[in-house]
Amino acid sequence: MLPTADQSYENAPNEPDEPLTDQLSFRVTKKMKQEVKAKDDPPEFCRQAIQ
Repeated sequence: MLPTADQSYENAPNEPDEPLTDQLSFRVTKKMKQEVKAKDDPPEFCRQAIQ
């Protein structure tokens, strides 16, 4: 899940060791997308899931 234009990685609750400069996208099912979007902070949820 990538942030929209009005969201910013710089407001993420956990400061990363490195600046977040690159974007990543991948395909998911409709249900997976809905579940991620329902999280309080979808971009941070995805970063934590990948780590």
